[in-house]
Amino acid sequence: MIEQYVLGLDEVDEMRVAVVGGKGAHLGGLSRIEGIHVPAGFCVTTAAFRRILVDVPSMDERLDQLSRLSPDDREAIRTFSAEIRREIEEVAIPDDLAAAIIGALAPLGEHAAYAVRSSATAEDLPTASFAGQQDTYLNVVGPAAILRHVSRCWGSVFTERAVTYRQRNGIDHRKVHMAVVVQRMVFPQAAGILFTADPVTSNRRVASVEASFGLGEALVSGRVNADVFKVRDGEVVAKAVATKQFAIHAAPAGGTRDVPIAEERQEQPALTDAQVLRLAQLGRRIEEHFGRPQDIEWCLVDDDFQIVQSRPITTLFPIPAVDDGDNHVYVSVGHQQMMTDAMKPLGLSFWQMTTPRPMAEAGGRLFVDVTPILAAPASRAGLAEALGKSDPLIGDALRSVLDREDFIRSVPDEGPAWTPPGSGASAPIETDPAIVTELIERSQASIAAVRRDILPRSGPALLDYILADIQELRRVQFDPRGLQVIVAAMEATWWLNDQLHAWLGERNAADTLTQSVPHNVTAEMGLALLDVADVIRPHPEVVAFLHDVEDDGFLDELAKLEGGPEARDAIQAFLDLYGMRCVGEIDITRPRWSERPTTLVPLILGNIRNFEPGAGKRRFEQGRREARKKEQEVLERLRALPDGEHKADEAKRMIDRVRTFSGYREHPKYGMVSRYFVYKQALLKEAERLVRGHVLRDKEDIFYLRFEELHDVVRTNQVDYQLVDQRKDAFRSYEALTPPRVLTSDGEVIAGAYRRDDVPTGALIGLPVSAGTVEGRARVILDMAQADLEPGDILVTAHTDPSWTPLFVAVAGLVTEVGGLMTHGAVIAREYGLPAVVGVVDATRLIPDGQRIRVHGTDGYIEILP
Repeated sequence: MIEQYVLGLDEVDEMRVAVVGGKGAHLGGLSRIEGIHVPAGFCVTTAAFRRILVDVPSMDERLDQLSRLSPDDREAIRTFSAEIRREIEEVAIPDDLAAAIIGALAPLGEHAAYAVRSSATAEDLPTASFAGQQDTYLNVVGPAAILRHVSRCWGSVFTERAVTYRQRNGIDHRKVHMAVVVQRMVFPQAAGILFTADPVTSNRRVASVEASFGLGEALVSGRVNADVFKVRDGEVVAKAVATKQFAIHAAPAGGTRDVPIAEERQEQPALTDAQVLRLAQLGRRIEEHFGRPQDIEWCLVDDDFQIVQSRPITTLFPIPAVDDGDNHVYVSVGHQQMMTDAMKPLGLSFWQMTTPRPMAEAGGRLFVDVTPILAAPASRAGLAEALGKSDPLIGDALRSVLDREDFIRSVPDEGPAWTPPGSGASAPIETDPAIVTELIERSQASIAAVRRDILPRSGPALLDYILADIQELRRVQFDPRGLQVIVAAMEATWWLNDQLHAWLGERNAADTLTQSVPHNVTAEMGLALLDVADVIRPHPEVVAFLHDVEDDGFLDELAKLEGGPEARDAIQAFLDLYGMRCVGEIDITRPRWSERPTTLVPLILGNIRNFEPGAGKRRFEQGRREARKKEQEVLERLRALPDGEHKADEAKRMIDRVRTFSGYREHPKYGMVSRYFVYKQALLKEAERLVRGHVLRDKEDIFYLRFEELHDVVRTNQVDYQLVDQRKDAFRSYEALTPPRVLTSDGEVIAGAYRRDDVPTGALIGLPVSAGTVEGRARVILDMAQADLEPGDILVTAHTDPSWTPLFVAVAGLVTEVGGLMTHGAVIAREYGLPAVVGVVDATRLIPDGQRIRVHGTDGYIEILP
């Protein structure tokens, strides 16, 4: 087969990425769209690049070394990639290859000016744009200069930024090849960027045009401010004209130069409104061709728009699939569950089978379509108020949607006003500890039954059993009696906070009154790990061994050490009770502590280092004493008020209720993840059978199938690996996205805001969920396994779920980006008496690790201290 080193743009399209790279393939596709003008040119194919690499000494060995570098090792990447790049650029282009490139110039004009542009195979893809990672050279004149710049483009596959980008995105360096686009240079009056979806709000119906005089390089490099136009439904709806002091133009001898703009033109728009509308129409045509929103580079030449690049916008959060033509509003499930990470398809489908409320899927996350509730006048205010009580940013976002009277079409009320899920179960319930005990025992018996009954099942019968048992899970999870208990505890908490504030001026009194309540399985878990540390602490050989543990099979090795059997038994006993938990536990595909016990080792070592023996029991007793002391103080103050005995009796009744019932709040999820782990173990055993039968390549490939798809694979012994691979690529792209709290069917992300003016200047605002004020060192931790905490530290993280609880025993306060009054982090912070503020936007970015901060858990803000 004869390699083709040069292909005209008219010979390629977006299906030829492997041959001409992302940029070349998109330009070829653009050139085929009616009414779209693309500067003439050709592509130097990836076959030419591979031929050049053959002459680079020890290339395979160098790529191995490069792949082993951490993406955070900037200096090593900079040095190593520069060496590879230099050697590629120094390879002499073979005569036949040089002749092919120069021959392709002849029809276009050998001595015309050209743009020479890198076009990598991992560039301008739907899941990774690689924008700006490789090099472009403008106004290159003459065959010798073009060959020299083609070599530079080949070398730019190993720029530091490109290498780091690939390392972070898990892209193999060997699988990225470089093509080069050579195009006739255009000399525009104006140039810029067109986004067919608003890059700020993500609204797909709003196009955004950025424009400036001269070449677009000035905008792309960020050297000049752009005019910005917003277009919606064929109308310019917003315009901001920048002061433009200079433009970049082609230099006569090649290259570019800065040219001052006459003062009288500096504040003139680079485009007329009519040109903006025409450009937006071209953008919609391009978007339709490629099937997704586009980031388009354009040039205006003699009132004709030339398109010089189009790539997918990879930062937009996907929209749930809907096809009814109406506007929809979606609320994030992950922000309610304190788990906003992307979930794999099997995890999504299990959660959808578990929940009673229909959930839409987008970007590896789940959303509830609240449009019907917002459309009914009697229910819309209740929804905004209820969700706003839990997360003020969601409440504010929903109210801003309602302020747009034309966005959601109102429908006649057909029933009572909306009430939060579970509130219908809030019929009067007596304060009886036996109710909670009975609910817990019933749940434990149900889990024991499924562990026993699932063992003999395999093949389709296993999947059928799980599908049927999920109904039992739902019955236990949403037991009306259990919902009564949870709602009664919530209402008692709200009553105490409201009434004690009104009667005594006490703010968030329930936070102290709910410390160390019985039956809180998540709080007990954190204290239980302190007990594990107590067993291990007296045995220095075991402690030293744990410092070097890397293999999850370390429990078997412990028995060989002095004190090892006791340590092993203590850790195993903890795993027997809590080993089904993990970070992101609502996703059944996440590795559990029982599967990766090394996750617990840093936490155990931290407890050994930071606590004295018996700390778990002392911590619980201290909380109980503080709650009892607060109760006595509140009741005594109430009795001194007019009608004080009645007020005190009411308060005592609510205190008893909240202390009796609030611990159960954590049990339903504990039961759910316990059952999920039983399902997962059985499904992985079935997957191992499929691997042995050569149906699956890897047992964890089942994570990329929905439950019903897995059922078909087990039944037919056939799997669609094209689908599995697509799902893996999609999941990697979803991991890089930040899910919105509220999303519309236009793709618009509605952020919401805290409407407060009662906080100090510069403070970070959030939702107060656990009272008190504390100062300390901020420890910004995104991976629990990397936690290195000291007493008095304040944990700052994106979100917490029950698996983070063992860290709570070691910190003095909590700050999270996601959360609400009744999410797990808030409940446990109150249980442990930790001042906590949640829902602090960008907390992990705005608070530097090691910075001293003050957390105002009563008032809901954080101060950065000098």
